[in-house]
Amino acid sequence: MFYRNPIRLAIALLVLSSLFVGGQFTSRARAQQNQANTQSTTQRSTVVPQASPRPSPRPSASPGQEEETLPSDEVVRVETDLTNILFTAVDHQRRFITNLRQEDIRVTEDGVPQEVFTFARQVDLPLSLAILVDTSVSEERTLPSEKEAASEFVNSVLRSGHDEAAVVSFTGESTLEQGLTGNSARVRRALDRVEFVPPAGYVGNGQVAGTPPISGTNNQLAGSTAIWDAIWVTADEILSQTSEHTRRAIILLTDGGDSSSKKKMAEAIERANRADVVVYAIGIGDPYRYGINEGALRKVSEQTGGRAFFPHNESDLRAAFNEIEQELRSQYLVAYSPTNKNRDGSWRRVQIEIVNQDLQRQKLKLTYRQGYFAKSSTTPTPAQSPRRQ
Repeated sequence: MFYRNPIRLAIALLVLSSLFVGGQFTSRARAQQNQANTQSTTQRSTVVPQASPRPSPRPSASPGQEEETLPSDEVVRVETDLTNILFTAVDHQRRFITNLRQEDIRVTEDGVPQEVFTFARQVDLPLSLAILVDTSVSEERTLPSEKEAASEFVNSVLRSGHDEAAVVSFTGESTLEQGLTGNSARVRRALDRVEFVPPAGYVGNGQVAGTPPISGTNNQLAGSTAIWDAIWVTADEILSQTSEHTRRAIILLTDGGDSSSKKKMAEAIERANRADVVVYAIGIGDPYRYGINEGALRKVSEQTGGRAFFPHNESDLRAAFNEIEQELRSQYLVAYSPTNKNRDGSWRRVQIEIVNQDLQRQKLKLTYRQGYFAKSSTTPTPAQSPRRQ
């Protein structure tokens, strides 16, 4: 009896001890679990889904200040008194000089030195071009080559969305074959449409039926040519309406023989200069029958800041177009505020010269517009540029 009781007592104590320890462990585990659940709940409640980005609101006007919307034209139109002149420099081998510095040149206006505010190369200036094609009888034989070379030029120089070109054919009157467009395919199609249209009675070789084939005074040429009228109307009605930030140029394909213009050469030059249009003349035609008026073409080109070319064959013709393209892309811009502040519309003669002695020994040739017409107090606001076609 005594033996069994100690054993039972030990068993009872062991059971009680197990129950006591197990209860403590269970209580501690439950407490830890509750604490973990609480932390998890807290963490979930603090995580907020990220909202989708929204555009920033426009700043509101200050109290008492009314919002005002200006037309886009008024925002970008800024009056400036700076005079801009573009020029190119070539050496005796007609290689373009591309490393000139501002201190290498001097600019004078009517003989008075000017302070240059801007000097920079212009290699990416937008172009507004007009290709003028003489379709009179003197161009009958060379017209196909002219059209082909001009098409290649357009395909090479015209950058879509950046440059624009128009095509004008002329004899005694001018015809707009294609208005300004940035689409080179349209320009090429317009050039394809240009053709020599003989007048009534034309029998070939520049003769009209009934005209003696050999005569010093009665040799009647088929058709007439109005070069100066074509330049004047192109500068006035087409290129002057383009953006002021483009390089405006006329590519003139003719033999230089004007027979019926109402405008004089001087008037055509003046209108081109007022519109900041440079003329590049390509003297081409039938040199054996009609000759090339080199003097007239040089004058109209040089006095507008361009150059004249006189190709002898198709290779020379393509080379002329290549030089024009290089010149349009290899120019310098100088900008200055004239010391003469009079707004009198007068002609101001500009001269740019090399002052660097090392460059002077290279005898560089500078090509630029020889002057400009000053603004007038009565000068109207330029018309808005037309939309491209």
